Order: sequence, then structure tokens, then C-alpha cells
Amino acid sequence: MKKLGIYIHIPYCRSKCPYCDFFSLAKTDTAAAYIAAVERELENFAREHNCIADTLYIGGGTPSVLAGEQIASLISTVRRLYGDALEEVTVEGNPSDVSEEFLRTIRAAGANRLSLGMQSAVESERRALGRRAGRAQVAAAVEAARQAGFGNISLDLMLGIPAQSARSLSESIRFCADLGVEHISAYILKLEEGTYFYRNRDKLDLSDDDAAADLYLQAVEELTESGFAQYEISNFAKPGKESRHNLKYWRLEEYLGIGAAAHSFVGGKRFYYPRDIERFIAGTAPVADGSGGDRGEQIMLGLRLKEGISKPLLSEKAIQKLPLLAEQGMITETEQTVALTPQGCLLSNTIINALSEV
Repeated sequence: MKKLGIYIHIPYCRSKCPYCDFFSLAKTDTAAAYIAAVERELENFAREHNCIADTLYIGGGTPSVLAGEQIASLISTVRRLYGDALEEVTVEGNPSDVSEEFLRTIRAAGANRLSLGMQSAVESERRALGRRAGRAQVAAAVEAARQAGFGNISLDLMLGIPAQSARSLSESIRFCADLGVEHISAYILKLEEGTYFYRNRDKLDLSDDDAAADLYLQAVEELTESGFAQYEISNFAKPGKESRHNLKYWRLEEYLGIGAAAHSFVGGKRFYYPRDIERFIAGTAPVADGSGGDRGEQIMLGLRLKEGISKPLLSEKAIQKLPLLAEQGMITETEQTVALTPQGCLLSNTIINALSEV
């Protein structure tokens, strides 16, 4: 029987962060109808496909703005329809939203991995990012999650944010390490069109490309020294604590996305729901988005991973480029594989394009 990962998008937030381009609204008045629509779509897909799920990721938006019982209902529905084989159930949350009751409720329902949007442990940086919780609330949320029984906690960390320095980044990394969390997602800030940061980019004290690159390499080094092994361009984990669900994306394994703006890859086909809550609630069908999994996509996604790609994926023209890339410190290679170094990760798009040539 086919195994897949399931992603459920919760498109609600208490407020919109100035850098965020994910689909979400700062209101929850349609949440009950939306949850019912998600469960309807899960039912419809299960009726038409013979498959089970081994990972579930409930993301957003901010799932923790909903009641714990609503998240628990989604987990229960997935277990009922897709078998009780879920090995990893991740729920995203904001440190200012995850109450002890919320955490106990979702843990009892089967959630065993928590991803918290910290972004920075430096108060001035957090305020610039529009984050409501201070570092004390982040620490309290992690402690509450431990008390609720979570043994796998991830924190988000942003690089190249307004006024960030090497010293302040080290402070955030030490804070994460001292909390004892198992996973860190460390992303370089990207200015997305339509966001407040993009509209006001000339007024922000942002790192230039060289400074952001230095911060990234610093993060790789200091996270590694703190016991977090890099397994993807932006993701670091203690041994055995990698996100199994997210690995499905990069390894081109199948996943079903349910909810407004959610994307899927099933049976070699990609499809998605429009970025419209009302249309999703009304039952608008997902939109076909072509096929997936070709050689170019295998190279593009596989090179994001520390494990890299198999050399047989590469054309003879691409193979001829490997010695120079290795000499420049951009890749490492074995007889069978090619992988990016941290320096190569910074130029991943250029290298991927070069190695995708036929």
C-alpha cells in the first residue's frame, strides 16, 4: 500500500508578519467551516485512493491560533482515514499562542513534533520582525512542550534580518542550544513581493549579500559545534531528529496537501488548491499543475540535501564541470554522489542550473 505524507495548511494568524508571504489572514471567523472542509477533502481523497500516511505536518499560517481540540480533530481524522501508522506528527506554533492546555491536547491526540517560530532570541530583532513573544516566552513555550511530552522541538532562526550582527546571531544560537531543542531551521531572509519588508526595503537596515553569506556560514559552523548536523541547506538536527515529513519533499516522495494554497505530489502529478479560503470551504477542486519528478527536479531538490545526488543523474557535460566546482570548494563528491558544501549552498541556484544541463 502506498505511503504518503500529509500536509494541512491552516491559513490563520493573529497578525501578519512584515516579511511573510505565506498565505494567511489575520482573522479566524471562518475557522470552524475551514476545519470541516479540510476533513471533507481528506475523506474524498481517501475514498478515491488506497494509501496510508506515515507523516502529518500541520502548518500555516499559525495553527496554534486555533483551539487544541480543532487540531486534535484533524489528527484523529487522518488516523481514521489513512491508518494508524503516523510516525511523525508536526504542529507549527507561535510561542505566544501555545498554552499548556493546547500542548497537552495536541500531544494526547498524537502530535510528537513541535515547530516554533522564534526567528531570533534578540529582543530588538524580534520586535523588528513583528514577533510578539520575547525570549522568556520562547523558553517558557519550550518548557511547557517538554512537560506535555514533546521530545522533538524545532525552532526557526532567520539570518540577514534588520540590524543582525555576528554577535547577535551567536546569542540566538547559544539560546537555542541552551534550551536543548532538537532541530533548527535557519533561513536567510528573502524579500518577497507584496510584503511590508519588500515595500519598505530601502528603509531597512538589512545585510547585503556578502554579509548575509557570512552570517549563513557562521550559522552552519556554530550550529555544527552545538551538535546540530546540517542535513539540508537550511535545516539542522540532532541525530535522528530530522523532519521526516520535509525530507519527503526533497526526496520526491509522495505527499498530499490539503487546504487553501496547499500543494500535492501524488502519482507523479502535481496539483494545488487556490489561495482562497472561501473557495476552499465551498468545495473548489484542486488545480492540476503538471507532472513532477523528472531528472531536473531530482537534481534541483536532491542538491538541497547534505546527502546530495547520484552521479548517474548528471549528463556528461555536467560531469565535466565537477572538478572545477570541487576545486572552488562548492561541492564534495564520491565515486557515486555529488553534494554541495556550505559555500556551495550559497550559490545553489547557479550550481543547480549548471549541473542540470543535458
